[in-house]
Order: sequence, then structure tokens, then C-alpha cells
Amino acid sequence: MKLEFIGAAQTVTGSMHLLELNGKKILLECGLYQGKRAESIRINKNFDLFHPAQIDAVILSHAHIDHSGNLPNLVKQGFSGPIYATPATRDLAGIMLADSAKIQEQDTEFLNKKLAERREPPVEPLYTTEDALSVMPLFVSVSYHRETAVTDGVKLTFLDAGHILGSGMVQLRIGSNGDGKTFLFTGDLGRHGLPILKDPEVVRDADVLAMESTYGGKLHDPIEGMEGKLAEVILRTVKRSGKVIIPAFSVERTQEITYTLHRLFENKTLPRIPVFVDSPLSVNATEVFRLHPECFNKDIFKMVINHEDPFGFEYINYIRTVEDSKKLNDINEPIVIISASGMCESGRILHHLANNVGNPNNTIMIVGYQAENTLGRRIIEHQPVLKIFGEEHQLKAEVVEMHSFSAHADHNDLMNFAKNFDNRKLQNIFLVHGEVEGQNALSQSLIQAGYKNICAPKRGDSLELFE
Repeated sequence: MKLEFIGAAQTVTGSMHLLELNGKKILLECGLYQGKRAESIRINKNFDLFHPAQIDAVILSHAHIDHSGNLPNLVKQGFSGPIYATPATRDLAGIMLADSAKIQEQDTEFLNKKLAERREPPVEPLYTTEDALSVMPLFVSVSYHRETAVTDGVKLTFLDAGHILGSGMVQLRIGSNGDGKTFLFTGDLGRHGLPILKDPEVVRDADVLAMESTYGGKLHDPIEGMEGKLAEVILRTVKRSGKVIIPAFSVERTQEITYTLHRLFENKTLPRIPVFVDSPLSVNATEVFRLHPECFNKDIFKMVINHEDPFGFEYINYIRTVEDSKKLNDINEPIVIISASGMCESGRILHHLANNVGNPNNTIMIVGYQAENTLGRRIIEHQPVLKIFGEEHQLKAEVVEMHSFSAHADHNDLMNFAKNFDNRKLQNIFLVHGEVEGQNALSQSLIQAGYKNICAPKRGDSLELFE
């Protein structure tokens, strides 16, 4: 079996890995790369390490755009095989890919107006809504723990990763006999004790492990303190008569924040101030959540059974139209705006940042990982000048990072997960979906724990397994 690393190799975006065995090619993930604009366009448009028509199947761990977002291009350029995913991942991907295409079309239209003013040539969207819709008939839904044959000699089982709704670790049994080998790809691992989802499953059996390393070397704030810190930041901003702007992924992070705000309002920890979720995708994603109670932890499942609303529709204003989104700019009182995308690379959050980063009364609250070369990373680096839609804006607003909301396992979580495996059986550990510094820290801890053959492959690296 040959394993080639194409995306999320020494970086956290554009997840994509290729398995080749028995003359078949299986693609793990097909995510969008996010970073410097020119580099992102080049990497996302061109599948330069394989031809899409040669791929026999895709296996998708979860629906986040950095894992699923380039599927429309893959299909557009010739892929026609099945895409295996859990039922919740399939449903989320349906709305997220369409939303990604629409955002690209809208952002391209807006950017082209700016380019025309400067007499520069127009650009085209990476893909269209029609391209995104063409992906959906290829999905094959596979429930957790239901073993499914992908190709001859390869059987797939999804195990709950506890990261976002429907996220699954990809367990592949290689070989037709009882002496077959097991390859485990974690996708993105979640944390224990998050507000909505079940905890990640404990896995003990693998010969080869490809494990995410996003927060290698870093520890999150305790989950128990997330409500208090969120309330503290909002109250501080309210005293300044400012706005709280929260860039958040539309799936999971937005629902966790709205659930937490719901609790703070119910407990009267926070006074009632207007809260706006400015993202049609977030509205649609929340409806998908309601369809998949099999993913919820016991507390949220009980609320749903009792017809309670864990996602705060009683307290939260959900914005769909562009016109209503623009009206938020005219509000001159304390409000909270939650908008996508989480890394501030596209979507309505860019407009809210452009209108609010220059006001020292406002707060930009970062609640997720910000990859290198993204606007979100430049914000947490407190760069004094931010370029948004090609125009410069002074960063004067307060910037707050809240890692207690992170849906990614931190260093200790990753080590606790790895320690469940027998280091005598585990032949290789590949660290993916992480930056070099964090991967080095995680690698050292794994070596100290007695594990061998650990590496963090670069884009294009490949090797033979199970010879």
C-alpha cells in the first residue's frame, strides 16, 4: 500500500491524502487550502499530484471546508466515484459546499468591482453553485461502526471523532484474510467534555496511525471556564458601548457559542443584549443538527427530547439576507455579531471586520485556530494594518483569543489518545494537519512515551506500507 501526503502536510489546511493499493486509488479528504491568495488559488485549482478521473473513491472524515471544500473541483475535473461519509457529514456537506460556492461567487463579484475601478482584469470564482450541487449524488452515507467495503481488500469503519457533528475517524482494514492490517486516520480529533457532542471514542487497534497535530505543544483553556470568560469579555465591551465581533465556523463553533449564550441569558449572568448570527449557513447547519441527535451527548439529547431549544432561537437573531446583514453596520449600541468564516478568509465576516476593526470600543473575539497567512492569524498577531478586500484598515479594536471553545484536541488530549495504542504493534505514526513547531513538540512527547517511527511528512512525500 502506498500512502502519499498531498494537503495538510506541515500545515493545517487543504487536508488531502492518497492511498494506492491493488491498483485502486482512494483519496482521504479533499479540502480547500487557505492562505496567501495567489498560492491558495494555484493549489486549489490544480490537482498536480494526481488526476481526479483516476480516483476510485473518496473518504471524508467530516464536513469542514478545509477537509471537504475542494470536492466540487474534483468532480468538475473528472472524478465520478463514491464519496463515503457519515449521514451527518453528508447532510452538512450539502449545505456547506453550496454556501462555499455562493460565497466565492459573491466575493468574486465584489472584488471584480474593486478591480474594475483600478482597471485591473477580473477574476473567476474557484467553482460555482452548480459545481457544488454536482457533488451530492456521489455521496454514500455510512453510519458509525458499520463496516463497509470500499474496494477489494479495503473495509471502512467510521468511529466517532467528537470534533463536529458527524465527524469520524477513518478505520481501514487492509487485506481479505484475518491477518490483515489496520490503518487509522483520525481526521480532526475533538475534546472531552464539549457542550454538545459525545466525547471522541477510545481506539486501541492500529498498525499505522495518521493523526492530526493542530495543537501539538499547546494547551487549551479549561472548558469549565468558557462561560465565565465569554461573559467577562462581553460585559467589558458593553461598558465601552462597543460591539463584539466573533468570526466562527458555521458548524459546531457557532452552535457552541449560541448554546453558551443561551445558558448565560437563562442564568441572568448576562443582561439581554442583541445577538446576531449573520450567516445563512449557520441557520441551515443548526437545522441539520436537529436531524442528528445520535451525535449529541446525554445532556443535549435530553433537552431535545424535552422539546427545549439548546441553540438559543429564543434569544438569538439569525440573519439570512444581505440587506439585513448590512443593517447591522447602522446599529450604534452594544451587540454581538457571530459570522463566518472562522479564519476570516471569506464571507460576511470580512465586511463586519472592515467596518469594526478600527474602533477601539469594539472587541474581535477569536475562538478557533487561525492558520498561517490567513487574516485571522494576522489579527491575533496584532498586526497594526489589515488588508481586507484590497484596502488597508487600522487594527484598533481589542483582540481576545478564547481557546476554551476549540473543538480540536490539545497536546494532552492527543497524547492521551495515542497512549491507548500498543507501541509494539503500531508500526508508524504520521503527524498531519499541523504546523512544524507543534508537530515537533508532539513528536518529542510520543518518543518519550516509547513510540517509534514518527514523522511529519511534507506535501508530496510518499512511502510504501504493509509490504
